Amino acid sequence: MPFQFCIQSFCINRSVLKWMLCITLLVAPTSLNAADSNSITHSFLGFGKANRVTWVDEDGMVKWKLDLPASDGWNLENGNILVAVYPCADYPGGGVIEVDPSTDQTVFAYQGQQKEISTALALPDHRYLITELGKQPRAIVVNQDGVIEKETAMQCQRKNAHMQTRMLRVLPNGNYLVPHLLDFAVKEYAVDSGEVVNSFATDDRGREKRDWPFTAIRLESGNTVVGCTNGNRVIELDSDGKIVWSVSNEDLGEPLIDDACGVQRLPNGNTVISSYHAKGNATKLLEVTPDKKVVWKFNGMKSGFHHFQILTTNGEKLADNSLR
Repeated sequence: MPFQFCIQSFCINRSVLKWMLCITLLVAPTSLNAADSNSITHSFLGFGKANRVTWVDEDGMVKWKLDLPASDGWNLENGNILVAVYPCADYPGGGVIEVDPSTDQTVFAYQGQQKEISTALALPDHRYLITELGKQPRAIVVNQDGVIEKETAMQCQRKNAHMQTRMLRVLPNGNYLVPHLLDFAVKEYAVDSGEVVNSFATDDRGREKRDWPFTAIRLESGNTVVGCTNGNRVIELDSDGKIVWSVSNEDLGEPLIDDACGVQRLPNGNTVISSYHAKGNATKLLEVTPDKKVVWKFNGMKSGFHHFQILTTNGEKLADNSLR
């Protein structure tokens, strides 16, 4: 009788174990992807004041570093690194440089003419698009010799130059998409006339939430993704300015977003967010899915990044890493 009971119990337990194994196999990939950052690896360029310009490999090791404080930059098609430099001894009004990382040679340099420079983009024919902050906030196009070829005045507050604008980007129609922090607005400018042809507000929760727009990205769908800095959230607006998607620490269930400055939308639809105020072992970058699951974190470095550019994922170069 005891022998029969043991066999029967074993059969029942084996069935239970088989059932549990099936459930585990069905659930495990999603749970692992959401909780274990080892399933995804990225290499990236990071730009900040404390971290300077840092190229981090997929193993989390620093591949290359430039000892200048930076707010924005790009890994260009020619392999060079374009950097918007914060005010410092070498660039008192901020600056823009293009550097060959293989030799550390500077192949282009521009000295800012006002208080600060926030954005630098490479244009065709060896030209550069630069935003200067100060008494006359403006977007300028300069040639290889640093000569200004075009100027577009920015319509924003003048009292706080540092908070006038950050990540200006060029739209497919040639217009400029410009986030203005203390204006709580992302504005679209017609380049030639300087007219504001569209504007999206970010103070829907009240200005005390400090949802200052830092990065604004226009998607192929026509929607606009905005990183709202001190508001610790990222929002996606439709063409009418209605919020159709957002992510915050309340959605994540933990305070991973700490000053959502830089934002990048990946080709797979996921969103990477920088936490500029993060210190020590806190999360500096995180990747979230459209359903707001965290699938990757970067906790290295001692400080956060103003902005970044994801370069590769699991050893593969991104098809498009410009949505940032």
